[in-house]
Amino acid sequence: MPERQISRSKIALLLIGLMASLLLSALDSTVVSTAMKSIVGSLGGMSYYSWPFTIYMLCSMLAIPISGGLTDIYGHKPIFLTGIAAFLGGSSLCGLSQSMIQLIVFRGFQGIGGGMLVSGVFTAVADLFEPADRGKYTGIVTSMFGLASIVGPLAGGFITDFLGWRWIFFLNLPLGGIAMLIIATAMPSFKSGELKKPVDSAGIAALVFTLVPLLLVLSMAGKTFPWLSIPCISLFLLSGVMAAVFLFAEKTSGNPMFPPAFFRNRAISISFFIAFFSQALMFSAIMYLPYFIQGVIGSTATTSGAVITPMMLGLLLASNITGQLISRVGKARLLSILAFLIMGVGEYLLSTMDTGSAYSEAILFMVILGFGVGISMPITNVNAQNAAPRQQIGTATSGVMFFRRLGSTIGSAVYGVIVTNTLTAGLSGLPMHRLPEHIQELLKNTQVITNAQAVAGIRAEIPDRDLSRFDDVYLHAKEILAHSVHTVFLFCICLAVVGLVGAFFLREAPVTIKKPPQAKLSHSHCGQPPKI
Repeated sequence: MPERQISRSKIALLLIGLMASLLLSALDSTVVSTAMKSIVGSLGGMSYYSWPFTIYMLCSMLAIPISGGLTDIYGHKPIFLTGIAAFLGGSSLCGLSQSMIQLIVFRGFQGIGGGMLVSGVFTAVADLFEPADRGKYTGIVTSMFGLASIVGPLAGGFITDFLGWRWIFFLNLPLGGIAMLIIATAMPSFKSGELKKPVDSAGIAALVFTLVPLLLVLSMAGKTFPWLSIPCISLFLLSGVMAAVFLFAEKTSGNPMFPPAFFRNRAISISFFIAFFSQALMFSAIMYLPYFIQGVIGSTATTSGAVITPMMLGLLLASNITGQLISRVGKARLLSILAFLIMGVGEYLLSTMDTGSAYSEAILFMVILGFGVGISMPITNVNAQNAAPRQQIGTATSGVMFFRRLGSTIGSAVYGVIVTNTLTAGLSGLPMHRLPEHIQELLKNTQVITNAQAVAGIRAEIPDRDLSRFDDVYLHAKEILAHSVHTVFLFCICLAVVGLVGAFFLREAPVTIKKPPQAKLSHSHCGQPPKI
């Protein structure tokens, strides 16, 4: 088996390239949100406001398992470089968009590249390092998600204000170019010596037609059409039928994207399970705590957005600590149990907040939840990789990423249903019949009652004799808003309990005992990774 030497300096260079690639993908999800108001002002299409996010999420989710399977066939270097190229090409086209429809289409193309990047980064870590070292480096690389969440909104606002929204996409090019150069020159090919297996085209097609209808209905039901409507039911039925077709295709495929053996292996299947629930729990706070802070506590939009930063700092710290622990002592099951206990405590504490809660309380509770999420992140990647056959590491890694994205998508949709239904029921019973009709309509609009400046403007127009009545109604509206978010966090306690029960069934994949440092790296997927 041919081998060559790889130096520690090259390993360090490769880590920089991998971290830059993951930061590139993670940043794009956060900076765009800040620029959307300017984008809509420039391109129009307010009715399509959410679609640049939805299409990116949809395409990246589909690309993750597909690219993972292709990685195990062709090696991850060509797939990785293709992913960077697709992402940069999509970024360029997004920056040149002349209409919202063009932007949506190009964001989908960019999402394909982003999904390939996420899958490729963690597969590369598994190929570069021994099982005993994977936890440490996975924790380091994972911290890019937290860094992107901290830097992204600030960078997005700064770039939009001083350079214009198009530069949010154009500035991906130099960072992506550096990452591509590093990967192209420093990364070994890891080509398999075995004959290439056929691409699972039937599985890919079935997965697309399973997920596209499901994500469309989760994004549009209750907004574009009612939940109990022919379009909604038809999409659900189509998704269910195609899911059955997908399962059949995977059982009969010679190279399935999700090998059935993965779901019989508790080290891999429970890692998927943990990835799904931990990501769903994280998104409950990301989506609704800023909403609570702005609408109930009364902070500004800038302050409410910044509340995510402490959570990500907790995530950064925990993911790095856990990565070190996994590399040294293992204990994936114990750490997973601890993670869900901490996440459950964090969700419970968040559920106790009300109209009298302080901003400092929210920060503390977010740090606790972020710490729990950060513990779980390296575990799911490393345990699944260590349990998978060497030639299927890419497939296992992309599976973890896929279930993580699926958790955030389905969780977000379910939380939206909870909040919408709770608010609709509560706001319809507000005792405001003595207020002017246009004021009544404004107080039923959540975008108004969560905007302190808008409320102050409305209050200034109300006659003095009605001010006390308005204040009472507004306080009641804030209580309803607090209750809706409170219900989401209570629901998430149940999710944390389900995740905790699942963690008890996690089988710990063996972590090989570290040998004295060497610098060999095999070209083959079947060989040993570098010992550093």
